[in-house]
Amino acid sequence: MRSCASALAAAVVLLVVGHGAAADDFPRFFVMGDGRLAVENMHTGARADVRYRRDDWSYDDDALARLRQAFRSAGDAGEGRLSLRLVEVLSRLQHDSGVRPLRLVSGYRSPDYNEAIRQRGAKAAGGSLHTEGLAADVAFPRTTLKGLWLKLRALDCCGAGYYAKEGFLHVDVGRPRFWEPQTSRVDENLSAGNARIFARTEFDRYAMGESIVLTLYAITEPPVRIARAARLVGATGGTAAATIEGDHPAGADGCVDVDTSGTSVRATLDGRAPAGHLELTTCAPRTARTPELVGANRTELR
Repeated sequence: MRSCASALAAAVVLLVVGHGAAADDFPRFFVMGDGRLAVENMHTGARADVRYRRDDWSYDDDALARLRQAFRSAGDAGEGRLSLRLVEVLSRLQHDSGVRPLRLVSGYRSPDYNEAIRQRGAKAAGGSLHTEGLAADVAFPRTTLKGLWLKLRALDCCGAGYYAKEGFLHVDVGRPRFWEPQTSRVDENLSAGNARIFARTEFDRYAMGESIVLTLYAITEPPVRIARAARLVGATGGTAAATIEGDHPAGADGCVDVDTSGTSVRATLDGRAPAGHLELTTCAPRTARTPELVGANRTELR
């Protein structure tokens, strides 16, 4: 398996019909920590020790900003990028390991920084998930590495790389998969031609009536054209239709172009949706190896 995917991203906003619980009165992810995270960046010396989640399940923006500052790559000003989903997984890993703070071998990498270390001969993917704030390499005592790797694998939530010689685990919130150095395939351009596009929702659990943000990753040859007709596929095979709208009118064929990082579209489910995963359809002509269907992670609607 490979440890990383490619860089460009596009956001999709899904508006779920109905009314229900307030957005912050229930746990938002299937895999969560204890609401605290302490990290130390081994390259910059930056540290953060924060309570990022409150008792009412809402998130503290100031605490998350401090974490983003600690995650930034060497030489960067301001903040790095950091997925909230990754924060929760790292908090869970911190709780399971008892290690505090977590020592970051690599957190966020700006695209320029990622390319610079590749030019120096480092084994880093050209479109690494580190450049999207979706990945971290975390050092642990070597005697604990394998056990923690097996625990992470068992969660079936993430990318889990085991680097025994180097003394760290790679953790990302891309497709669930696992590898060791000899099976990482990091030097192969597996995402070429949009071959490895995947989607992630901002949260796993939503209230009816709440907006859902869906982000597409590994777009290596934009644009990707998304059909206005989408659906949520239930675990038992039931489906709910969704209609996608963009800031600009769809083309004559009813498709929306996704060609820059952060491009947003809106969709509305037609009726009450089952729990399941969102599935988008791409439009022809498809660039290179663009798949016909792009699926997201499992979600639950309350």
